Amino acid sequence: MSSDHQPAETADPGGALLIRIAGGDRSAFEELFTTHSRILMAVIVRIVKSRTLAEEVLQDCFTEVWTRCSGFDPTRGTGRAWLVTLCRRRAIDCVRSVQSQQDRDLADGLRTSTEAVEGVEQTVIDRAESDRTVSALKILPEDQSRPIVMAFYQGLTHAQISEDLQVPLGTIKSRIRDGMKKLREELEASR
Repeated sequence: MSSDHQPAETADPGGALLIRIAGGDRSAFEELFTTHSRILMAVIVRIVKSRTLAEEVLQDCFTEVWTRCSGFDPTRGTGRAWLVTLCRRRAIDCVRSVQSQQDRDLADGLRTSTEAVEGVEQTVIDRAESDRTVSALKILPEDQSRPIVMAFYQGLTHAQISEDLQVPLGTIKSRIRDGMKKLREELEASR
């Protein structure tokens, strides 16, 4: 037999194995893995730049070979070319996926750190305002500051304050109103 008339299996051993695998031949799958995994791993590693990641991609590729090798068409190219194309495509998808995840993680990190900074700034502002308010409350007479504290910090109603302090409701309302006016003046003066 001359070299021009070699059987297809000898001319394209990878293609012959893929055709057998499409028929469910497990031994052909093992042989394909043994004969082609090293070269395919090299192709993948060059793209993903990580051996661990490359191993995962290679495993995905061979899973796809087992489930979808019927898509191999020997009239369009060799089995090896089909495998290399499959691995390159999977490796590029992996790189894109990893980059996308890193971009999302970075965006989340930036958003979280911005929220944390804003939260800290607001806490500092709130604490400073609170400190100024407490200082201003200390300036007020006890009969005005106590009902204000009970209303705004304890959440009591004017009627509850009146009952607790045993002072008429109208007097409590007047003391709170007068105390708030003095408090506002003091806070504006301290700015």
